[in-house]
Amino acid sequence: MDRLTEMEAFANVVDQGGFTDAAKKMGISKSAVSKHVSSLETRLGARLLNRTTRRVSPTEIGLAYYDRARRVLNDAGEADALVSSMQSAPSGLLRISVATDFGVNHLSPVLSEFLRDFPDITVNMVLNNRYVELISEGFDMALRIGELEDSSLKARKLTETNKRMIASPSYLESFGRPQKIDDLNSHKLLHYSNQSSGNVWKITAPSGEKRQVRTTGWLSVNDGQSLLNAAISGLGIAYLPSYLYSEAMAEGLVEDVMPNLPMETQGIYAVYPPGKFTQPKVRAFIDFLAHAFADKDAMNWSHST
Repeated sequence: MDRLTEMEAFANVVDQGGFTDAAKKMGISKSAVSKHVSSLETRLGARLLNRTTRRVSPTEIGLAYYDRARRVLNDAGEADALVSSMQSAPSGLLRISVATDFGVNHLSPVLSEFLRDFPDITVNMVLNNRYVELISEGFDMALRIGELEDSSLKARKLTETNKRMIASPSYLESFGRPQKIDDLNSHKLLHYSNQSSGNVWKITAPSGEKRQVRTTGWLSVNDGQSLLNAAISGLGIAYLPSYLYSEAMAEGLVEDVMPNLPMETQGIYAVYPPGKFTQPKVRAFIDFLAHAFADKDAMNWSHST
């Protein structure tokens, strides 16, 4: 007889407290359940059940065997569910967290194609500039840029971006181009107000030394697109990722202020909760994003390329 079926029959007799209810649970006859249990006891060479006219209970050996058998049966059930889940069509609500700038400029434009490809998925995209707790806040996944803080999450690198100081040609004509990092102290810097470090830029010098620049400017704002617009209008120098400034640079609206500085490259990741397997809707979306951003890299985020 099948070993798993014998274990299942025995476990159900223990769970249900008798052969009759175990037979109902399994959808087979009482005699079939009895045969499975007897076969198991014969194979193991041990009595697993105490049988009386009034009740059935596990022996000491039977109770120890039950604990292990139940674990095996649960694992087998999970394995079956895993295969079924991975073969099923992706469906359901997909809740995503993404930084506002990246979501508006690069995720929103490709969502329509994803939803056409997977009509059984509905997306709830939450745009914010704070670090969300995926599991406790009910998110299926998030897109994160830069160093990953939570190592317990699963992550897949999708592409890269870089951060550069950019300004308009008119600003550089009026105020001059800084030649070294110290020159930034005499310039108008446009700051991102949501940074935990405050109005501080962390920059790598040509020597490899890490420098911090703290200089006030005309504007601090918690939105990268607004900083880009301010830089384009000549208000000062902004320190932004390439996924924001690439288009404006390709059109000549802004320039790399200090091209001699080393490139500050950041990874762009899809992160999702840990688990034994990835939900089909999450896996489908991550695969889609990897394809959608396949032609992007640290330097190339212009829509025209």
